[in-house]
Amino acid sequence: MDRSVFERRREKLRPLLRETGLAALLVTLDADRFYLSGFELHDAQINESSGCLLITADGRDTLCTDHRFAAAAARLWDKEDIFLYRNKGMPQVNALLKERVSGEIGFDPSALSVEAFELLGNGLRLRKAGDLVAELRVVKEDEEIRRLENSCRLNRELMDKLPGMARSGMTEACLAREIERYWRDRGAEELAFPSIVAVDGNAALPHAVPGPAEITDSCCLLVDAGCRLDGYCSDQTRTLWTGDNPDALFVSDLELVREAQERAIRGIRPGIAACEVYKLAAAFLAGKGRGDLFTHGLGHGIGLQTHEAPSLNANSEKVLQPGMVLTVEPGLYRQGRHGVRWEYMVLVTEDGARVL
Repeated sequence: MDRSVFERRREKLRPLLRETGLAALLVTLDADRFYLSGFELHDAQINESSGCLLITADGRDTLCTDHRFAAAAARLWDKEDIFLYRNKGMPQVNALLKERVSGEIGFDPSALSVEAFELLGNGLRLRKAGDLVAELRVVKEDEEIRRLENSCRLNRELMDKLPGMARSGMTEACLAREIERYWRDRGAEELAFPSIVAVDGNAALPHAVPGPAEITDSCCLLVDAGCRLDGYCSDQTRTLWTGDNPDALFVSDLELVREAQERAIRGIRPGIAACEVYKLAAAFLAGKGRGDLFTHGLGHGIGLQTHEAPSLNANSEKVLQPGMVLTVEPGLYRQGRHGVRWEYMVLVTEDGARVL
């Protein structure tokens, strides 16, 4: 994306800072950092950061990173707005904040470790700011929607080919490798998350890890997988039965899951609370005597991250708006026997929803 895209996003953030009485916001979540700057979508691991952003209410912003990323930063930001530190940088960032910010500095408590907070906070006025950047990210721009559609399209191509890819005698792990190869061969830069490939009783584990279990001529097979294309994630699940004689209880569970999903999608519209969409599916499954088998939320937002706001669960009062992109994925799980889940990505439109 052009640098101007990230500049416009930062300008949209400044009024939120002023409304909350913050002089600045220190952005430490990697996806938020990328959304506002174009710099480094991923941190290498949870205890190692590629850097942070200082966004000020008066318009002076700084990209803070270490010398490993100096050249990458210089491709995106003017030299005078890049602050390079060495080793653990928070004490040096502390000095920068003291120099440039006189008021309260907000931070996201879910994205700053206790260690980093203690190194950063000496002599500064820090305040929990919640998810200010998430409030911007939750409604997708037109270009983001286009990229999400393309990522989803590639995902659906894979899912359409799944029955032919899943061969008898192939292990879960082998099929997971084939899925990744399919996407990478077609331009995806990485997986959006580790693929879930699960046979029979393993499919009753919502986050099953692909292993040595083999696909047979007559078994339940659940695949939940996603790719990242042009920076944006896809996430879809399909459950099928290999062979011509599916288990009757499997068929019944699958039909109910598909109907619950359809009811939820029909209910999605601007102005409805996320919890109310969840209830549409949960109440239907409960009415069919399956309520105790539906053990997780109905879905989640998706974009730069696989799991973003809003969450479609029983407690979320978040009101849906046009431009949100969500997954809808009811599931039923019978321990030791099978699991069934079906997942679509859905765009909230001006008058309802559209399956991507």
